[in-house]
Amino acid sequence: MNGQDGHSRKSVRVDIAGDEYMIRTEADEEYTRRCAALVDERLTAVREAMAGEGSVGGAHKRAGILAALSIADDLLKYKAQARARAQELVKRLEEALASDGAKSDAASDAVPDSVPDAAPENDAPTED
Repeated sequence: MNGQDGHSRKSVRVDIAGDEYMIRTEADEEYTRRCAALVDERLTAVREAMAGEGSVGGAHKRAGILAALSIADDLLKYKAQARARAQELVKRLEEALASDGAKSDAASDAVPDSVPDAAPENDAPTED
């Protein structure tokens, strides 16, 4: 788990699938417990789905792997959604800026020709 708040590492006791674990983390205790609860929830759901398969050797390992894959699937889906949303926002921002740019061009065209664009070269400040 990545540190959420930059504090020093601490131990947090969590329960996953009926087993107690002591987790050393920099993350907030509540965050760590929420992560453990998610793993416990997924592992329980996978074990229940596998209940009809009988108690075959390695079933706990298989359940853990399937729970991890389920969590990874969710993570990748959320990342893809966030990336798509960010791209849409960038597109909208670029369109808004382009629209503002067109308005700025129209406004600069309205400036009379008698207004100089810059100071003449001989009036520029110099260093003595």
